[in-house]
Amino acid sequence: MATTAADRVFVDTNVLVFSSVVTAPLHAVAVQALGDLWSAGAELLLSRQIIREFLATLTRPQVYVAPQSPAVLAAEIGRLQTTLTILEDGPGVTSHLLQLLAAVPMGGKQIHDANIVATMLQYNIPKLLTHNTADFARFSSFITVLTLVP
Repeated sequence: MATTAADRVFVDTNVLVFSSVVTAPLHAVAVQALGDLWSAGAELLLSRQIIREFLATLTRPQVYVAPQSPAVLAAEIGRLQTTLTILEDGPGVTSHLLQLLAAVPMGGKQIHDANIVATMLQYNIPKLLTHNTADFARFSSFITVLTLVP
């Protein structure tokens, strides 16, 4: 995944979960991908939505980990807040979301993915690192999707 110091990369929830949970199936891959981007000087970003999704994922049982305690999750969110740029949702994101809704066929849970793309558009972030590339294929004319596993 070729990046430069000028790159701004939005990090999807699944990448954060994998990188944070040692027993996650793609832990080493996620840690390596984030490390490579960081070493290349890329700015890594996420949104408050990603934090909520991260908490929702790790407070329910997963195949690879039991629900995490509030203390463990609070510490992890604290670490993320000191190492990644966290973007706020607001009227501009909503405006982009409505534009995407009119331009791209979608519905239901796909709106969550569209809101990620809307956030990226609002803050001029061209790249998304995710393991769920199929979920974002419909937005390929708006963003570049970097796959966690090539």
